[in-house]
Order: sequence, then structure tokens, then C-alpha cells
Amino acid sequence: MDMFLQQVLNGLTLGGIYSLVALGLTLVYGILAIPNFAHGAFYMVGAFASLYLMTSLGLNYWIAMLGAAIVVAVLAMLAERLVFHPLRNASELHPMIAAIGLLLFLEAGAQALWGADFHRMATPYAGIIEFAGVTAPIQRLLIIGAAFGLMLALHLFLKRTVTGATIIAMAQNRDGASLMGIDATRVALLTFGISGVLAAVAATLFAPINLVFPSMGQLVILKAFVITILGGMGSVPGAILGGVIIGLAESFGAFYLSPDYKDIIAFALLVLILSIRPQGIFNREARVS
Repeated sequence: MDMFLQQVLNGLTLGGIYSLVALGLTLVYGILAIPNFAHGAFYMVGAFASLYLMTSLGLNYWIAMLGAAIVVAVLAMLAERLVFHPLRNASELHPMIAAIGLLLFLEAGAQALWGADFHRMATPYAGIIEFAGVTAPIQRLLIIGAAFGLMLALHLFLKRTVTGATIIAMAQNRDGASLMGIDATRVALLTFGISGVLAAVAATLFAPINLVFPSMGQLVILKAFVITILGGMGSVPGAILGGVIIGLAESFGAFYLSPDYKDIIAFALLVLILSIRPQGIFNREARVS
């Protein structure tokens, strides 16, 4: 039972990070129907921005996280204006190719600035709490609390604010929302900004127990796409639940099977669930809600 609870803790840690990344991807897809492959690069930039602010400028961990969130939000909004907006009337293939090009461009830029080496961010909270036989590093507890707290805040923002309502309206019917006077350009910029914040926060939370390097976003974005498809394309509840499912599956799979299969489990689970429920856990009506 002790080991079981330990794997639940590890799974929730991974699930929190995966859900945050998948949420940003889901929001953009739900509003603009753009599979933003560059979202993994936003995640990577968030980690490097936090690392730079902490090591070079000596800022506090939380201040560095806030600074990284601002940097990546601005970067994401610039990407929407300069890359995706000009392609709004093009075929679906063009934004996908542009997103992949942006991903490669940002990775090359990070490698030029910081090199191809692996970097380690100092853990701001190195303590360990032991409870009921479970060893819980404070950083992992912080990840779980912050990640799911941010998801709750996003849910309340979408459900309880006028701005959130415009995002939901745009996701449900873009043309109808525009006819009602909702500014599609403003909503698109806001959505990309929120997705950038989610990616930066996820990267900053996970970096102290992981490594920071230019291609770190590639595997994360692949798993985020798996989660997005698994939960239902454009579904916020699906992104959260899918992230938790993948996180727990990887944690238990690595422990009871082999760590070598950890990254394969997500894709195997995707095939299994979609063979039973092709539309994902949540259907199309549950998009961004």
C-alpha cells in the first residue's frame, strides 16, 4: 500500500504538468482549430526564461515563474499575430507546417543562446515530508498543489467572468460570436496568451525535478496531443482528466513493468481508449467548458 500511494503521488505530479500543457493546447484548438505544435517550444522557452531569471539575475523562484509566464505569453501572442493570423484563411495544413517551423526556430534559438547541454534548475524547496509510509518531496507537493490550483482558477475564469464567457462563445460558434459583437482578434490573442502562461508555469514547476534543454518540449507536446485526443479535442475537462490518466498510467507502468516502457504507455493507452470510444472521453459538446 505504501508503494501504491507513492506511485499515486508520482502520477499526480506528472498528471498535473501534462494537464497544464494540454490545457493550453486545448484552448487554442478549441478557439481556432489550430493544432499548435509550437506549444512544446513555448514550454521549453518558459523553462529557460525561469532558469535565466534565477541564475543570471538572482530572482526568487516565484518571481522568476511570473517573469517567465509574461515572456512566454508575449511570445505566444506574437506567434498568433505574425504566424497564425496571416494564415487564418488558408487550408488546415498551412498552420500546422507553420507551427512546426516555429517549433524548430525556437529550439534553434535556444540552442544558440544556451547551448545544447543539459541544465539543472536548483530546487527551491528541497525538504521531504513522510506521511503514512509515503515519502513526499516538497517540490512534488508544490507541483500538485500549484498545477491543480491553476486549473481550478482557469475553470472559474472561464465560467464566472465575462471574458471567459467570450472564449467559450467563440469556441462554440466562431461566426455566431462574431455576429454578436465579440472581437475574434482579441479573443485569439487572449487565448494564446493564456496558453503561454500555462506552458511557462508547467515548465517552471517541473524544471527543478527534471532537466532543461532545447528539445525538452518535443516529448511533452507529443504527450499533450495524446491527452488532447484522449480527452476529446477542444475539451477542457478532457485535458485535465486525460493528463491525470496518463500521469498515473506512466507512474504505475514504470514501477510495475519497467521504466523503459514509460513513454510508450501513453500512446498504447491512446490506442486502447480510442478503439472503445473514438470521440475521446468527452464528446464535442464538452469543448472548452
